[in-house]
Amino acid sequence: MIGVDIVEIKRFERILERFGNKALEKYLDNDEIELVKNAQSAAGFFAAKEAISKALGVGISKTCGFGDIKIYKLPSKAPSFTLSSHLIASYKITSVSLSIAHDGGFAIAVAAIEGEPLQKQKLSH
Repeated sequence: MIGVDIVEIKRFERILERFGNKALEKYLDNDEIELVKNAQSAAGFFAAKEAISKALGVGISKTCGFGDIKIYKLPSKAPSFTLSSHLIASYKITSVSLSIAHDGGFAIAVAAIEGEPLQKQKLSH
């Protein structure tokens, strides 16, 4: 399962100027907020959570809220994530992968999750 999201960094610059870290508390926990260094990384983390929820096929919803996704950095500084235990069990998740990039005023994230989608799509010929 793959999900992608892209956001404008300027949007997060304006939000952070106006609300500071209070804005980040809407979608990040304290450990994640400590990793945010600027609007670029705030935008990247937001895009990552959206991409992850899209990879699950549910988006940010009752099934998967921002708090169900925990982003962290590997020792190599590469981003990764974990999910709430109910999501891991429901989707039989065995592996996750995350990439976040910033360029041209945008942050983009791509998430890949190995597991079983709740609803398998059938392809017809």
